[in-house]
Amino acid sequence: MHIHIDKNKNKGFTLVELVIVVAILAILVGILAPAYSKYVERSAESTDLENVRTAYGEVMIAVEIEEEKDVLKVVPLKQKKAGWQSSNTVSIAGISHSNGDPDTDHWKGDPVAGGVCEVSYNPEKGILFDWKGKNEDGSKKYFFDINEDLQKPLNESGVLGDLISKKNTYFEIDSKCQNSSMLPKVKEKLPANSLLQKGTWAYVGSPSNAPERYFYWTSVDTNEVGAGQEIPVIISTADGKYYVSESTTADRTGSGPSYVAISGHLTQADNKKIIANGQKYDSLQEAYDAYEKELTDGKYKQYKNTLQ
Repeated sequence: MHIHIDKNKNKGFTLVELVIVVAILAILVGILAPAYSKYVERSAESTDLENVRTAYGEVMIAVEIEEEKDVLKVVPLKQKKAGWQSSNTVSIAGISHSNGDPDTDHWKGDPVAGGVCEVSYNPEKGILFDWKGKNEDGSKKYFFDINEDLQKPLNESGVLGDLISKKNTYFEIDSKCQNSSMLPKVKEKLPANSLLQKGTWAYVGSPSNAPERYFYWTSVDTNEVGAGQEIPVIISTADGKYYVSESTTADRTGSGPSYVAISGHLTQADNKKIIANGQKYDSLQEAYDAYEKELTDGKYKQYKNTLQ
């Protein structure tokens, strides 16, 4: 009996056929990958929004039913791209926000990869969704230059020279004083990413003796909280040291519009006492981190919504 074996039955793909298959697969992957990536990102955004809405519900229950105060929920974000990809405008609890919109009393910032959304409630302003992020290297992101020399705007303004020529031995420049002739000169020297672009601040002390010259800053709008209120402050001295302490706001009246200053009129002894009551830090970054912690976990939780 003769058995015929067809050798062609065991024949595999030729090299040309394999190259064609691989090329087709590469084309399909190139077509489908972007669509899949968009789907994954939109799915992550949807999850983030649902988690934030859930946190909002928990905050409102804690405030309205359990009568708690200083409620804060932090929601880690899953999305991998900054801004909203699925829709230019999103709504949470009746509050709508679009990509690039400015901050409001109820919404700060935009979502970023690896960031968080802090959901909190203020009795006067209501709910706040605060979207915060990190730098590309995973480090904490600041709204200002952490290497900024806080004394530099004053030193470059020419104000100190004017005061010395007039034989002034003590001065005060408060950012809320609209009638100040010195304030505009200092503001002209502020970088766009300066800490002084936010909050309330003041320079006080001796124009001629740098060790007795101080800078005060707070994220609190002193005009809003009013006079006689204890507020947290960061203090910078001319020798490069930083302190986190507290001051008491005070009314100011005069020839111009009245305002609430970051503190009462301070003598050199007062400045030294405020510093002595505070905590010392070697850098602006360390001081701000400590200040921020006071507002999120410490004594001044009522002001946490003033953080950027």
